[in-house]
Amino acid sequence: MADAVAGLAPFVATDGRIEPHLGALDPLPGVLTDAPEAAAASADSHAAASIEAPVAVTPVTPAPASVEVPPATVAERAPASIPVPPAAPNSPVAPLAPSAAELPRESLRETAARESAREAAREGSREGATAPRDTPPPVLFSPLIDYVALIEAADPSPAAPLLRMAREALARVRKPIRWLGCNEQTGEWDILRHSSPDETRERAGYRRLHIGLQLVDRRGPVSDAELAIFQRAIQDIADELLAVAELPPAQPALTTAAGLDAFCADVDIQVGLNVVSQGAPFAGSKLRALAEAAGMALDGAGRFVRRDDDGNALFSLSNQEASPFVVDSIKTLSTHGVTFLLDVPRVANGDRVFAQMVEQARRFAATLHGALVDDNRRPLADGALEPIRRTIAQSQAAMSARGIPAGSPLAQRLFA
Repeated sequence: MADAVAGLAPFVATDGRIEPHLGALDPLPGVLTDAPEAAAASADSHAAASIEAPVAVTPVTPAPASVEVPPATVAERAPASIPVPPAAPNSPVAPLAPSAAELPRESLRETAARESAREAAREGSREGATAPRDTPPPVLFSPLIDYVALIEAADPSPAAPLLRMAREALARVRKPIRWLGCNEQTGEWDILRHSSPDETRERAGYRRLHIGLQLVDRRGPVSDAELAIFQRAIQDIADELLAVAELPPAQPALTTAAGLDAFCADVDIQVGLNVVSQGAPFAGSKLRALAEAAGMALDGAGRFVRRDDDGNALFSLSNQEASPFVVDSIKTLSTHGVTFLLDVPRVANGDRVFAQMVEQARRFAATLHGALVDDNRRPLADGALEPIRRTIAQSQAAMSARGIPAGSPLAQRLFA
């Protein structure tokens, strides 16, 4: 089927992937002592983190069907790993840690405090292990696409210092990261993020944290260097909180990422339909009227977008020429061609949506006295469109078999 589609239009490379495309689009983380003063000193020396920046936390609700994510700026796939030089031969091996006699008194106290806090975190985790709230809803994280680290602390911390530490420690990680915290006041899992302040939830504390690193996006799979940075950062944050960090092994995650990326490259298809003028250019005001009559609305990226009842994007209409569609200038805009675009992995029931898009493209062509053509400006007949519809259906069936249905929240995240 891919050959049939390819015969209609050139392939388009998106982030290293080759996609059939009918439109002329723009390359869219001790030692304990017996000294009783150790524990007392730890209590005196440990100060609670202060809140420096307002944040908002969003309580978890049943997931919507999907959310549109604006297209990411695409880079090359598979970022390079950071090489680690081999150790010099016959180099002396330093001791892993000093002995108790070698540690200064303050170091012993800090070590005792850390171990005491971690043991308290372990006990708290064991005591609440059967509580339903100890696990976030599965819709927020998936073993199919996420590497999930856990932090268990003895005492709850506000969201602001947690996010401040995260932002500083994870600045070099390019893949999307999600922070979830179990609200100690409500028992619900909140999405932690910087946003407008919410005074009620700002006072909440979080002792149990789940941090998810997305393994793949349209830029490619996570690299071993990137995953190592993430692991070190989470361990450092846990150490700062005197907490226990649970970090799954890296190699299985890297293997999963490589296989998932290869699969995504196979199903990452965008289909475009061109409507071109056969003489006078199309007037922007006329295009706007037709688009709005078809239920499409102008978005911030300079496109008209058709959405379903839940707000999910179905297909879009963009200008083939350099100027995007903008409210202030569309009255004076004119163009010799427009492109309807369907982002196959991000839309449920893609074959049906494709049929709707074809219908709209034909309506535009008829009303504007234009023509529905391929990239070589040859008319597109029904026989040429049917192989494309079948390819869309087959691609989305493969996604469903993989456990990532097209248009689902997982697909929306992977193909952002």
